[in-house]
Amino acid sequence: MCGIVGVQGTERAAETAFMCLYALQHRGQEAAGICTTSNGRAYLHRATGLVIEGFNDTVLAGLPGETALGHVRYSTAGGSGLVNAQPILVRYHKGDLAVSHNGNITNAQILRQELEREGALFQTTVDTEVIVHLIARSRQPTVDEQIREALSKLVGAFSVLLMVGDTLYAARDPWGFRPLVVGRARGGWVVASETCALDLIGAQIACEPAPGSILKIERGEVTHLEPLEQAGDPAPCIFELVYFARPDSRVWGASVDRARRAFGRQLAREQPAAADCVFSVPDSSNSAALGFAEESAIPYELGLIRNHYVGRTFIHPYQKGRDFRVRIKYNAVREVIDGKSVVVVDDSLVRGTTSRGLIALIREAGAREIHFRVASPPVISPCYYGIDMPTKAELIGATHSIDEIRRHIAVDSLGYLSLEGMHRAVAEFGPFCDACFSGRYAAPLVDLEMGRPASTRC
Repeated sequence: MCGIVGVQGTERAAETAFMCLYALQHRGQEAAGICTTSNGRAYLHRATGLVIEGFNDTVLAGLPGETALGHVRYSTAGGSGLVNAQPILVRYHKGDLAVSHNGNITNAQILRQELEREGALFQTTVDTEVIVHLIARSRQPTVDEQIREALSKLVGAFSVLLMVGDTLYAARDPWGFRPLVVGRARGGWVVASETCALDLIGAQIACEPAPGSILKIERGEVTHLEPLEQAGDPAPCIFELVYFARPDSRVWGASVDRARRAFGRQLAREQPAAADCVFSVPDSSNSAALGFAEESAIPYELGLIRNHYVGRTFIHPYQKGRDFRVRIKYNAVREVIDGKSVVVVDDSLVRGTTSRGLIALIREAGAREIHFRVASPPVISPCYYGIDMPTKAELIGATHSIDEIRRHIAVDSLGYLSLEGMHRAVAEFGPFCDACFSGRYAAPLVDLEMGRPASTRC
């Protein structure tokens, strides 16, 4: 999962991109980058770590121009490190070309091998570079046609932004797995992964490009190019609503906060518990816990406090780091918990490592009973479309029964939201891709089916 932003027609576009990336920091913490163009020349700065660590006034001053691409990364394909950070910038026969991509291309290995046989030299190990080579090798007469031809060869999940000179392109895969939104700001256009980025800069939301759309933004005008052919029903990722997107964003037309409250209310109906209070595993579970409390009429409390100077444990690239961060990321409020029967609501349970550590903290704070409720179904399948769920062996829901999970995390009761209940809660905004919960994959897993490595881990 990554966060992307494109800016066109705005003075000091790099500053606008920086602010948007700041709002999208939750989508990636490994690296950040901004590329701009001015008077036919491209300028690029990339850095590992957080946006604020890699960019300052001096760096932004060295990125002139009214067109910019930005990217924050956590890797699901290719290795960590600066060499694989984005945007990717190359020079080809039509000028400087920069690309920022969110998603996973499921035929990237096959395409890469074909390109290498034809003499292509790859500088990174990320699937995004395949897009660059496909565009550069296209024999179509115009940049518009070259980009469309390249994107039409891709299978899988991609929301992608491209910059050729001062022209910005934005595209989504035909299934629409990953979010993208277009806004108007400061006399220009801004395209970003989530609406929270537009809110930060005071942009007005213009549209959410449809699956398969290719937009061209040039000289202040937006043109809809011939869309990519539909390969099936739209399948936006429901895990964006469950966990990844910020609660103040709108994704797939839905308020993320309201969707999570709906999950929580449905969870309370399906998995009730007798308890003294309800609290969340902050922050991504706050809305679901509020929904559970509203439906169950059990008081909502702040039982866990999160240290906001520690990154999201789920997207930490190494398991050892996750185990350590559980202890420094959360603190239990003894005055709320001691002697009480509590309902703890989490948005999802992927590996079980974080939950097991949290339960130990809550026990230490004196909880009499702990009823753990999960506002999504068991995660049973890897995601090959851009979420860090690489193998069944790492997914506790795929390898353990619910009672085994209950004993593993040491709670008095454990209840999940049903698959049907999850879809029912947000039915008006679907249908959705639920592959991680159901094992039903909307887009073909071409590399996997052909026996190529289909790793989604960095």
